[in-house]
Amino acid sequence: MSAAIRVIASEGLGAATATIAKEAEVSNGSLFTYFDTKADLFNQLYIELKTEMASAALDGLPTECDIREQLLRTWTNWLRWATSCPEKRRTLAHLDVSDEITSESHQTASRTGAGIAMLLERSRANGPMRDVPLGFVAALMGALAEATIDFIIRDPANADKHGKAGFEALWRIVA
Repeated sequence: MSAAIRVIASEGLGAATATIAKEAEVSNGSLFTYFDTKADLFNQLYIELKTEMASAALDGLPTECDIREQLLRTWTNWLRWATSCPEKRRTLAHLDVSDEITSESHQTASRTGAGIAMLLERSRANGPMRDVPLGFVAALMGALAEATIDFIIRDPANADKHGKAGFEALWRIVA
């Protein structure tokens, strides 16, 4: 999986399985011992990256704090994961738009992010986004996170400032 992340991050989804196998220091045939097809590899990798990202985002969530503090912690953790794992972030961006990712994989990944969805649901309960589909709110959060992450990467000296500005925008949108 680490080899697939490195190769996909640099070459995109069109990368040959032979290149992934070479990076992993295994034969191309060995790769297919674990995955029947390249699509199977992509789906498993997608689920693993989504699970890791959600787990990182929810790490150390302070349950005794109010919903704003909980969402802020989740936001900060998400930004930290994405900026410290640029190859994983880039690979996940490729996989997010791939037609190879099945609806089952999307559903599995969605379940791994259920804690984040629950926080968003509670955050928007009395806000202007309370009546729109949760998926739309999650997409807005994702877009804000991606923009914030891009600014943090380009301007690391102001990372905290960008992170806070992104969160304040999110909070104003949902709450």
